[in-house]
Order: sequence, then structure tokens, then C-alpha cells
Amino acid sequence: MTQNVALDLGWAPSACTLPTAEQPLRVAEFDALFAEAVQDVARPEHTRLRLELVFSADNAARAAELAARENGCCSFFTFTLAIADGSLALEVTVPAEHVDVLDALESRAGAAVAR
Repeated sequence: MTQNVALDLGWAPSACTLPTAEQPLRVAEFDALFAEAVQDVARPEHTRLRLELVFSADNAARAAELAARENGCCSFFTFTLAIADGSLALEVTVPAEHVDVLDALESRAGAAVAR
């Protein structure tokens, strides 16, 4: 899960307050969530990404916990966890000036789903 992580840290914005040494671990956590729980990736708006997750209480808790920690260091993110009618989705929204970070998340999630 952590291969090539060091090469991908360039997309971490300067606004991120997570210590540089911890950034590869966070990237690996997102990669694991993408590989193990995401079943579809959609981009309904330029500044919004929707990740459809496999429906389970564990995936909901995992996504919520990771989103809360990520919001603690990159407060420009807005995460919305939607649970309805047996479906589970994590929506990620950013201001236009951080769309490059959303592009990177979409790329990583899409690559994990394609495997």
C-alpha cells in the first residue's frame, strides 16, 4: 500500500500542518481506505469528489475518523459522510484554490478502484 508514497507528497498543500514525517503515513491510510472500501469514484462538481464506499459500520467509522484527522491538518477540506438507504458515501469538497489536491485524491482513489 505504501509503494511510491514519497513520490506523491508534492500534492500536499503548503496549508497542511501535518508534520512532513507523518505525511507518508496519512497517504498510506488514504490508499488503504481507497483500496479496501471504495467501490466507485465520481466528480459531480469541479470542487467536489464523491467516493462510494462498501456499506458497513466499520467503513463508515474508518472514513469518519480519517476525515476528522485530515480536517485537523488541512482545514480547507469539507468532508461529508452520507449514509442512506443501504449506501455509504464520503464526499470531499475543497475551495477552488485547492482543486489540485482534490485531483490527486481522485487519481489515487480511481487507481485503487481500477485494480
